Amino acid sequence: MRIAFTGSHRVGKTTLAEEIGSNLPNFGFKNEPYIELEEAGYLFSEIPTLDDYMEQFNYSVKQLKDSENNVVFDRCPLDILAYIEAVRKTENTQTYYDEMTNAMSLIDIIVFVPLESPDLIVCQESDLPALRREVNDILSNWIWDLNNEVLEVKGTLEQRKKQVLNRIHKEAL
Repeated sequence: MRIAFTGSHRVGKTTLAEEIGSNLPNFGFKNEPYIELEEAGYLFSEIPTLDDYMEQFNYSVKQLKDSENNVVFDRCPLDILAYIEAVRKTENTQTYYDEMTNAMSLIDIIVFVPLESPDLIVCQESDLPALRREVNDILSNWIWDLNNEVLEVKGTLEQRKKQVLNRIHKEAL
């Protein structure tokens, strides 16, 4: 089973993905492309650029295609394409959208961690709150068009964790 976590930044997605990964001992865990690329020596701009997002998108697609079964992914091509869409307003992203949907067909469950109202996580101005909201809106529109099973989680970390683990155990039966 491949499980991908998707959501804008500063929504608790990574914390939840790590919690789930630690509760599934037979699963591998893939850090988000930003972290893996940074560890490999890629130098990101202080405020990510379109090139930075494209690098992450390509890496994320490769992560999925190269993965075996039983993996938890912190981020997936869907997230990163939403960032590309948000910063690339004048150009068509259809080619990338097709590539994303093709790669996402390898995912069994997408766990969507949306912004909540009221917002559970404080987002400073340096965290780019407008970009955060815009990416959340794009994800909210796109995610339901995919042919994947989507689990939208809400609440505290423990509530979210319970929702995901219940869904995974249901799938395993």
